Amino acid sequence: MDRYERILSLHRILKTSRYPVTVARLQDELECSRATVYRDLAFLRDALMAPVVGDGDAGFRYDSAEGDRFELPGLWLSSGELHALLAAQQLLSRSGGGVLSSALAPLQSRIEKLLDEHSAGKQWPVQRVRVVPHRGRRMDEHAFRNVCSAVLERRQLAFEYRARSTDERTRRTVSPQRITHYRDNWYLDAWDHDRDALRSFSVDRITNARMLSGQARDIEDAELDTHLAGSYGIFSGPPKGVATILFEARAARWVADEHWHSQQQGRFLPDGRYELKVPYSNARELLMDVLHYGADAQIAEPVALSEQARSLLELALSKYER
Repeated sequence: MDRYERILSLHRILKTSRYPVTVARLQDELECSRATVYRDLAFLRDALMAPVVGDGDAGFRYDSAEGDRFELPGLWLSSGELHALLAAQQLLSRSGGGVLSSALAPLQSRIEKLLDEHSAGKQWPVQRVRVVPHRGRRMDEHAFRNVCSAVLERRQLAFEYRARSTDERTRRTVSPQRITHYRDNWYLDAWDHDRDALRSFSVDRITNARMLSGQARDIEDAELDTHLAGSYGIFSGPPKGVATILFEARAARWVADEHWHSQQQGRFLPDGRYELKVPYSNARELLMDVLHYGADAQIAEPVALSEQARSLLELALSKYER
């Protein structure tokens, strides 16, 4: 353990201890000599202004009146924590389609400098961790930043929105509630003031976004979850029904380990198939996921949803008829 990590560990020990800590215990936990413990205590008290009190016989602790308020100045993390933070930053920038790279660049350079100073120049090979985006969409970085800022600063947001289903372009004024990352893409959950209702917007379809001076209207988490997370998919809503899907044995092992919905119910059938029950509101996304499994999946209930799947398959088949 180098000095940087010893100081961090020493601070954490004194911060969390209700009673004075003996020098012998500090030697054992910091894996150092008695003299080193005294030097580190002196550095913590004199250089970092920590409220260290006590002596070698009774032990050391933080002053009860000041200990709760004291924190180490600057960014104090262990080498392992710095490596984890650097890895998380790089993974996030890679999975964000590049829109986060410039915003996170200062953080990366600061973390790398700290690692250089306190980890003897050791480098963790982040390049050996691969993130392969799947069907991610291109976003306007300016719009993405304004959306995120409006969510965090609790300000109303105005933007142009081009619906993917109809290609219609509309002007929206919303109170942002949450920014959601779902299947390699970003979505804005917001209260739409013009429609007086909760809506989800695909951020890649947002342009000319700007924050307004008005404070955002806050919607309770329970209402957001009921409306936006109550059924299958990002564009959900109150469940209209529960779909029962049967998966053949060769697909069952994969599906059994997949998370489709927080209220899903699944069980293996005696013949090796897997039965999955999923609440849904808008059938479109659920149908896309079921059809992804081709002949290994069958919608058993409700009948109307099963007929929709049959119609889609017949339409697809017609494209190959000569």
